[in-house]
Amino acid sequence: MNPVNIFPLIGVGDVVIGLSLGSRLFLIAVGLSLIFGVLGVLNFAHGALYMLGAYFALSVVTNVVDNFWLAIVVGAIAVGIVGAAIEVVTIRPLYERAESDLDQLIVTFGFVLITHEAVRFIWGSQPYSTPMPDALNFTMSIGGSQFTAYRLFVVIAAALVMVGLWLFIKRTYFGSLVRGTSSDREMASMLGVDVPRLYTAVFFAGSFLAGLGGALAAPMQSIGPNLGEAVIIDAFIIVVIGGLGSLSGAFVGAMFVGMMQSIVPQFFDAGSIAVPFLAMVIVLLLKPEGLFGGIGE
Repeated sequence: MNPVNIFPLIGVGDVVIGLSLGSRLFLIAVGLSLIFGVLGVLNFAHGALYMLGAYFALSVVTNVVDNFWLAIVVGAIAVGIVGAAIEVVTIRPLYERAESDLDQLIVTFGFVLITHEAVRFIWGSQPYSTPMPDALNFTMSIGGSQFTAYRLFVVIAAALVMVGLWLFIKRTYFGSLVRGTSSDREMASMLGVDVPRLYTAVFFAGSFLAGLGGALAAPMQSIGPNLGEAVIIDAFIIVVIGGLGSLSGAFVGAMFVGMMQSIVPQFFDAGSIAVPFLAMVIVLLLKPEGLFGGIGE
């Protein structure tokens, strides 16, 4: 192929699709990164929480009220509550154990299996689809490329979440408590911070973001019991590239992975899935801590 003709193959629609993929991955990756950055818990169940967000939103739309926007809010909050319950009941008792990191991994992985079986029991194994909201269910055309308005909305929503999180962590009192506790839990406790309650709040926030990502992604993909498995690997790649605990790193890493998933297959199908993994390996070799800093960076 003549190199001159490569870049014209990439249209505006491909970029928007890549950014929308990156946006839904950002919402799960930033929650995963936030929980690890503050609690030090690498939550394997985060993909399952993302899946629950899609299922909860679907259930609200089909069984309660036909309002997609309300379904997004209810789905995200419900997942946040599930995540907070997991932290309080099963993870909190493990913080003081000598082998707490391994125990936490085993517990969160156990919840992956539990959640998948619960989903199969309640909703079955068949795939579902969620209709796009009418207000955004139309096609846009820019530069000869076509894409749905909903995809552009998801990109804007992810950007707003990123800005909101950054302002919250940097400019609010609770955000300062989060940053301080992530740096030195013992000192924060000595200064009067209710560390267990703060940990639960952070776990709720991270789970809420995962549920929000799943609810927003529901109209763009099939909803099935394996939905969480399909995104958790990408989420781990993103947080490794961006830096565990880094909000801006999660955003940049997610957009990179999303763009690679959208654009690379146009040039070569075989091995295209390996490009994000290759990027992760390069980052681990050259900058093991990731491209960005810790909480608030």
